Parts: sequence; C-alpha cells; structure tokens
Amino acid sequence: MASYLTIESESTAIFREKMSKFIAFATPVTTVDEAKGVIAAITNKYHDARHVCWAYMIGAERTTYLSSDNGEPSGTAGKPILGQINSAGLTDIVICVVRYFGGIKLGTSGLIAAYREAARLAIEEATIITAHEMASASITFPYLAMNDVMRLLKSSTTARITNQQFDNTCRITFTATADEMSTLLPRLTALDGVTL
Repeated sequence: MASYLTIESESTAIFREKMSKFIAFATPVTTVDEAKGVIAAITNKYHDARHVCWAYMIGAERTTYLSSDNGEPSGTAGKPILGQINSAGLTDIVICVVRYFGGIKLGTSGLIAAYREAARLAIEEATIITAHEMASASITFPYLAMNDVMRLLKSSTTARITNQQFDNTCRITFTATADEMSTLLPRLTALDGVTL
C-alpha cells in the first residue's frame, strides 16, 4: 500500500457523560516511540486524572497497534478508541483519552460508549490527509555522471536528497514515495557507472 490516511496535526475534543469529563487528544506520529512519548507527556500533564486510556496505529500496513485501558475495566477504553481509529481507516496516529471521574459510575457499556464517542469526536476535529509511504536509497556514481543523475532526481516529483558527497566518486542518499522509487531506481542504475 503506497498511500494511507492519517491526520495533519493534533486535535482535541471534550465529551461529558454523567459528570465524568473525557478529554480526547488525537496526535499524528510515525513510530511507536513517538506514540509512547505522546502518551507519557499527556499522562504527565494530566497526572491528577483518574485514567489516561489510549490506542495507537502505526505504519502504512496498519499492522502495528496497541491499546490500554489504564485501570478501567478490561476492554472498555483502549479497544473502543482503537475501534474508532479502525473505523476511520487511519494510521500513524495515537489517541489518548483523559478521564476525570464525576462520581457517578457509568457501567461497562457506558464506559465503552463514552471512550468511543470521545475518540470519534477527536478524529472529527482533525484534518484527515492522504500520506504516502516513503522509501530511501543511496547511489554511488563517478563525477562525470553528476549531470545525468541530478537531472533524473530533479525530474521526480517526490525525490528529496537527504545526503550528498561529491568527490571523484560521488554518493547521494535520497527519499521518494515507494511508488516512484520503484521506477526511479532502475532509470538511475541504467546510467553509466551508477550503482546502488
């Protein structure tokens, strides 16, 4: 899968149910470590809250995900949050829902509905964008091939040079969308002296 849906920037929503307050944060992330960092920051900021429940989905294939009920009854918080991420077909996202207990128990079905709704509202507040899976490659080539290599890279709509060394033997590292990389690399390696 070369493109996928994610959110452009962080969004927030507040949902109230029987005096309990649910504050939901949807944040774009690209790695598990980034997601964990967001969860830790929100947990730290809202340390006085009863629960900070969360779910994340990472990667274009949508195979890396995790959720937590953070002390709520099993399956009443993390799963409904993850369910909303799945319903919207999103990835590279973490949603944290902070709950301030209002003194009235919501029961299992009430909790599931509240966490689901808080996550849904945060997604609704976000701008959903189409992102593209990126790939990276490095090529080595003689200085004489420089013009041809640069012309090909500049003709690409998504290629971005991330590192370059120019000497008798030159080396360039670049990124491009996975789709474009599959057509760009054969064209580059077909040039005289260009190797991966």
